[in-house]
Amino acid sequence: MGAFRGADDSVILIRNHEVNGSPGTFGPLTGYDSAGGGGTTTVRVTKQGEVLDSYTSCNGTMMNCSGGIMPWGSWITGEETVNGPDVGPDYTGTSNVPLQKPHGYIFEVPVKGRSNRQPITRAGRFAHEAVSFDPVGGSLYLTEDNFAFASGFYRYTPRRNPMVAGRLDNDGQLEMLAVKDQRNAHLEGRQEAGATYEVKWVPIAEPDKVFPYTAGETANTPNDTAIVFVGDQGRELGAASFSRLEGQVWAYDTRNETLSLVYESPDRDTLDFPDNVTVSPRGTLVLCEDNSDDNYLRGLSKDGELWNIALNRLRSEANDDRSGDEFAGSTFSPDGATLFVNIQSRNGMTFAIWGPWQDIGV
Repeated sequence: MGAFRGADDSVILIRNHEVNGSPGTFGPLTGYDSAGGGGTTTVRVTKQGEVLDSYTSCNGTMMNCSGGIMPWGSWITGEETVNGPDVGPDYTGTSNVPLQKPHGYIFEVPVKGRSNRQPITRAGRFAHEAVSFDPVGGSLYLTEDNFAFASGFYRYTPRRNPMVAGRLDNDGQLEMLAVKDQRNAHLEGRQEAGATYEVKWVPIAEPDKVFPYTAGETANTPNDTAIVFVGDQGRELGAASFSRLEGQVWAYDTRNETLSLVYESPDRDTLDFPDNVTVSPRGTLVLCEDNSDDNYLRGLSKDGELWNIALNRLRSEANDDRSGDEFAGSTFSPDGATLFVNIQSRNGMTFAIWGPWQDIGV
């Protein structure tokens, strides 16, 4: 979820919907894929969470998990899947035959308006997670959440700088991070405190593979093959591997091209599957936990101090325990006064939490 400045001191939230399978599109728009149930809604709210307006801004996609706020005035939403009619069922076993289009892409959603529902295919077909843009270097940085296999760290450099063009083009180059002088570095393993690596970038020759298939039939290409197709190209050239980037917090210096470990969880009780990350105006990281037990919002200082902000103790109207549902999509209002955050799973919901944040070090 991303938060943007709206009219009359309001906040515009663009929220992902991480829906798998093929239930069909929601909302009045003609979706990218008529079978896809994911997408985004745009909601204008007050800083205390009062809803002023809401509408469908992207649909027909799948598993819209994370993304990023773009400084030219857009939200980039990413599909955390490579499902499509050209690949076999994913880990859930759900058939992909009803799908009309391949998935696994990022889509641009303007803050004021609706997406054209056209994927940026040159930015890669893989299990997308977070997206961040460097306005000086002109590159988009992308993480991967591939829970069954190694994940990569990527950058996409469009042909035209979107700070000038006002949008992200589909004519750029995708690359994958590699550690200098260390072929296929295993960064998913335990790291020394403060570990820092000099890196380089290797090109991905075929970022958007659509596999042969026959409409109406189960595809011959296994999902496990499709989901590593992009990453394997990079690893053949020496790219590094990460463990979903959940459990470790890394910082990449875009100028010096160095990768540094900010924090590594010593055990599950301390920090378990930190997923979505946002930064407060004072530089504190806010981490959303995504595990199957107690889920916390946690603060992480620049010097590695970790503390609790909130604990999920949600129960449904039927008194079902929902404390295992994950926090996701944390984002501060443009003035830093309000933290908006989702609980994602059955019947997702959004909370507004307002400060003063400095009282708890955030």
